[in-house]
Amino acid sequence: MVLYFTATGNSLYIAKQLDENPISIPQARKGSTFKSDTVGIVCPVYCGEIPKIVFEFIQNSKFETDYLFLILTYGMDESDSAEFTFQQCEKQGVHFDYIAHIKMVDNYLPAFDMEAEKRMDKNISEQLSAIVTDLQNRKTGFPAATDAGRKLHKRVAVMNKFFPSANNGSALKVTNQCNGCGICTKVCPIGNMEIKAQSARRIHKKCAFCLACIQNCPNHAIALKRERNANARYRNENITLEEIINANNQRKE
Repeated sequence: MVLYFTATGNSLYIAKQLDENPISIPQARKGSTFKSDTVGIVCPVYCGEIPKIVFEFIQNSKFETDYLFLILTYGMDESDSAEFTFQQCEKQGVHFDYIAHIKMVDNYLPAFDMEAEKRMDKNISEQLSAIVTDLQNRKTGFPAATDAGRKLHKRVAVMNKFFPSANNGSALKVTNQCNGCGICTKVCPIGNMEIKAQSARRIHKKCAFCLACIQNCPNHAIALKRERNANARYRNENITLEEIINANNQRKE
């Protein structure tokens, strides 16, 4: 059994390589018990940590399994994300037997050009093959964090404290290119987008800052105030928009 959280398809792609029918965390019933011989979670790293929506899911779920693993997708630097997540979850009474990283496209628009990222060969197949072997052998443990990784995590935390707009969604804007198609309302994992007067807007200040609404908008009508390349967007080439919608849509139609 594999559960996942995705905004642009990276983690979903990895989840599908590990389980034919992975379960979307935004669609899973809160407070559920997940029972299987092996249970895994696949999710991205945001600023050295797992997304808040994933951490809350772990806090509120019960895992009845002999082997619990976590695969973290990241772009630029994994920092100390494995060590930090392991420690945070241990405090919640959740023990991960195995944690691994896999380097993929970094889709953080303020810092990275999506076109440049897509041109990079990050040897995903080789990384994934090593992870699959580890899982088959029931390997335990997680990558040791370096002092540099821990320092990077702390620097990012300080930046977010003094410049919260870098990660709280307040820098998100809807331009006049919006035609009210509603894709953003279907890919938001917390149901925080709506269409009013034929234009998209956030319902409340809460934001997962996963960038799903921006990256998946077919008209480039949603943007951030500052981006490395405002003309470039990203979705994993192996994942369709329909799959992102099925994974995240909170609307009951």
